[in-house]
Amino acid sequence: MFEIKMRQARPADRETVLAFCAQTWEWGDYIELVWEKWLDDTNGLLLVAVNEDQPVGIVHIQMLNPDEAWLEGMRVDPAYRQQGIGRQLNFEASAEAIRRGAKLIRLITESTNTGSIHLVEQLHFRCVGTFVPYTAPGLTSIPAHNVSLDKLSNATLADMDDIISYLNSSSIFPATGGIYYTGFTGYSISEQLLDAKIAAGQIYLLRRWERLDGLAIAEPRTGHQQSQHLSIGYIDGTTESISLIAYTLRRKLSEPGLESVRVNVPDLIMVRDAFTGAEYEGSDQTFYTYERSLV
Repeated sequence: MFEIKMRQARPADRETVLAFCAQTWEWGDYIELVWEKWLDDTNGLLLVAVNEDQPVGIVHIQMLNPDEAWLEGMRVDPAYRQQGIGRQLNFEASAEAIRRGAKLIRLITESTNTGSIHLVEQLHFRCVGTFVPYTAPGLTSIPAHNVSLDKLSNATLADMDDIISYLNSSSIFPATGGIYYTGFTGYSISEQLLDAKIAAGQIYLLRRWERLDGLAIAEPRTGHQQSQHLSIGYIDGTTESISLIAYTLRRKLSEPGLESVRVNVPDLIMVRDAFTGAEYEGSDQTFYTYERSLV
């Protein structure tokens, strides 16, 4: 028998944690790459579950904004699994989110991780989105018949009402939970987020037939391996308009430093077909986004 306690992670926990994370996947784990960042995160907390002060589990919680919390990196030492430690970590992380004022909490898990799915559903999380990662290299030229690509432009604040109206009538927006992804972190697409992305020049609009016919939110990012890529965090439109936007954004890779485009593509046939048509390659992995209200 043992007694599990929760506390904030310490620098000295690193080697023990990395040891029990070493076999998370065939290739290992990414925890080593984010350990220092999570340990020093002033907008979040790296929690460890300990038995006699030896780490046997971890989870990182971060506040994305005053209302939203994000859970990631939950790991339990294989020698201590099936003991309810994951539940305790989730409970303590949720309690910390509440203390910090969060109104909802989200996380991502792979579709094959049945243990995690069972746990979060028991804890009253609900699945709000499913996506498949897609990638593509740069595109040096675009077929001549794609003349509509010239109509892709950066949004301005004058476009805000059009954007909100478009999202309100979209069938894709509710099917994705209204979430914008930055890597494997999801944010609610709010007016505040749209305002910030417009200011950063990261919302792209496709106008055809004198109306808004599609949009994307995308930003340059640096991956764990320091590779530079363009991350499309949300895209909307018809199959044709999404494909046109996807082609055009591949052209942005002509900018210095960008090596590829990465997208969390909603697991909807029309959207997947659009990216396949734009010659993006889909992963064999599917991910679920879960959320739970904290109020």
